[in-house]
Amino acid sequence: MTSAQLPAASGASGAAASGYRSACAAPGPGQAQCFVLVAPEPAANKTSSAAAKKPAGWGAKDIEHAYRLPVSRGSRATVAVVEAFDTPKLETYLNDYRREYGLGPCTTANGCFRKVGQTGSAKHLPASGVLSGWDLEATLDVDMVSAACPRCRILVVEANGQDFDQLSAGVNTAIRLGAVAVSNSYGGRETGQDLADARGYNHPGHAIVVSTGDFGYSAASFPANLPTVTAAGGTELFKAANKRGWRETAWNTGGLGAGASGCSAYVAKPSWQHDKNCPGRTVADVSAVAFNLALYNKDWGGWVMVGGTSASSPIIGGIYGLAGNAAKIKPGYEYAHAKDLFDVVSGNNDWFFNAGGASCGKDYLCVAKPGYDAPTGLGTPNGLGAF
Repeated sequence: MTSAQLPAASGASGAAASGYRSACAAPGPGQAQCFVLVAPEPAANKTSSAAAKKPAGWGAKDIEHAYRLPVSRGSRATVAVVEAFDTPKLETYLNDYRREYGLGPCTTANGCFRKVGQTGSAKHLPASGVLSGWDLEATLDVDMVSAACPRCRILVVEANGQDFDQLSAGVNTAIRLGAVAVSNSYGGRETGQDLADARGYNHPGHAIVVSTGDFGYSAASFPANLPTVTAAGGTELFKAANKRGWRETAWNTGGLGAGASGCSAYVAKPSWQHDKNCPGRTVADVSAVAFNLALYNKDWGGWVMVGGTSASSPIIGGIYGLAGNAAKIKPGYEYAHAKDLFDVVSGNNDWFFNAGGASCGKDYLCVAKPGYDAPTGLGTPNGLGAF
């Protein structure tokens, strides 16, 4: 499949120059949008084998090294991802990725992979979402959990559709089936009415992670605006000649997208959040890489490049699984352990007008600064101490 054959999508006005576009169409009222961006990677697809050519973009080993993850830990925790619609070949594509990066098989047969419908049945799955964008989202999510915690079990809950009540029901199912962490790479501009589904994201003793979105400094996104979740923002990752070997900036690709931040107009500020210029809940809390990641999905042409805070949420979810502390910690735990995060101090997410931070008066609400800032939260993982 060439780039011209990729499904049409909306919301990526600046994508032409970079080759990226939003994989998912804009949602209707009461619905969530998945946040994955996609660009073709034709050089890696000139051969018939998924692993014949090393794909471009950051892979699992890069994520491991950049965030100093002790992936050899014996964690067998179950980490769930909640999706809309069915991705029929998800298990196959997951193992194409894992084979490329030497992560070992994760299959239904060996007990590592499990896929169920909204109510928990493996026999009653929703309609196919192939080429809707949600199938690419699902592939990205399971790959990023794998990168962060290769030995974790992966539970995929496929909601019947992208309505918030369907997706929140999927979260409840994931908890009922034993997930210690649940990643949700979707959302929508908060309205107040969406709070009717907030209970689905309130599960003490479990880590619920939500992408902040890809639309830069704007209104807060639901369900990332909830005080019961960890809101995951996005960064861009680069190799560097420093002690860490990497550097990060707030993710912002102009007209294409940027890691979202916002000040909630409907949700009160949690007791563990103390930033001064937002009277309500501020997002994000923490962040992770959200651009130029490698992924394999044959329906989308084979190896493709992907981005979006769709990646950062399952990375953080996988890290919760790797750390093994989700049953003990409460939302906001990271705020007391900021020293165990890499502080991201450069970049901004002033995306829509590409104004370099002018939209928020160069404030921390849209500009990365030392300490807490809304685009990147407290920072990115430095091992497991903050999780």
